[in-house]
Amino acid sequence: MGFNCGIVGLPNVGKSTLFNALTSTAAAESANYPFCTIEPNVGRIAVPDERLRALARVANSAAIIPTQLEFVDIAGIVKGASAGEGLGNKFLANIRETDAILHVVRCFDDDDITHVSGKVDPVSDIDVIETELLLADLESVEARIPNLEKKAKSGDKQSKETLEVLRAVYDVLKAGEPAIKADASADELRKLQLITTKPMMYVCNVSESDVVSGNDYTRRVAEKAAGAPVVVISAAIEAEIALLDDEQDKLAFLGDLGLSSTGLSRVVKEGYELLGLLTYFTAGEKETRAWTITRGMKAPEAAGVIHSDFERGFICAETVSWQDYVDCGGEQKAKQAGKLCLEGKDYVVQDGDVMHFRFNV
Repeated sequence: MGFNCGIVGLPNVGKSTLFNALTSTAAAESANYPFCTIEPNVGRIAVPDERLRALARVANSAAIIPTQLEFVDIAGIVKGASAGEGLGNKFLANIRETDAILHVVRCFDDDDITHVSGKVDPVSDIDVIETELLLADLESVEARIPNLEKKAKSGDKQSKETLEVLRAVYDVLKAGEPAIKADASADELRKLQLITTKPMMYVCNVSESDVVSGNDYTRRVAEKAAGAPVVVISAAIEAEIALLDDEQDKLAFLGDLGLSSTGLSRVVKEGYELLGLLTYFTAGEKETRAWTITRGMKAPEAAGVIHSDFERGFICAETVSWQDYVDCGGEQKAKQAGKLCLEGKDYVVQDGDVMHFRFNV
């Protein structure tokens, strides 16, 4: 379990270049014309986490299994997409089931790369995309309400409850606000699978010279984002990094540019924060593995991510922080040092915990 992220943006902002770089594939064609991504591209990648290697070295693990992150790259959205302009609304359906939206915004000048509206204006670009997403949701809600009204009149309790939520969402959308602002619970909104209920982060695609400090465009995006995560990336740099196989070469390349981490690492970090996720580990001779769970999850639920039997028959969890595990030289030595604890059903899992579950079914 990781999370999946729908990538949206206007044509020619660098979406497909970024997708290729992040997934280290050439699955998405990159070309200097709109709609070069004809079908949605889906790429799964290993989430970078240096703690895995440190744990695996101590545990002498035969395998390292990171958690996974999925990117869904869709065709560039243009003004009028919700009404069928460009490649139309069918692509918007591909991101309804994603956990979060990654909005790529062009923040670089280049006369050789056409801008669909004729000039680089990231704030205007954001408004275009978010308006189309809102209109697509409005169309979806309007289409659902009549059928639910019929079912509600016939006495269907579930339809009546869903109808009440949809009407609240409809009013918010008609007022030009995203569905997430409707007066409804997060769980109720999630079930509707509307695009504007999803958390969003902005990725500013800049030239190589602006990747460290950003530029006026990125500062305008940060102001527009109003607290939402903003990550500054150079898709061109990420593409170069993707060609390097050796980790030391990657670190040296990043260092020369004044960077300490890849754009992917920064996207993952912000994505986990945005969605309230954390990682715990299991470690042994067979494998060291990362598991992604929701922040606040208790030990039995976390065990259930591995297997439902672990949750059903949960007894306790042997738990030690990853740093103590590494510093002490493994589970046994951590136990001898008093760093390993036996935790019960009410234990709230912490990011970086190394856990061994005891269960009985």
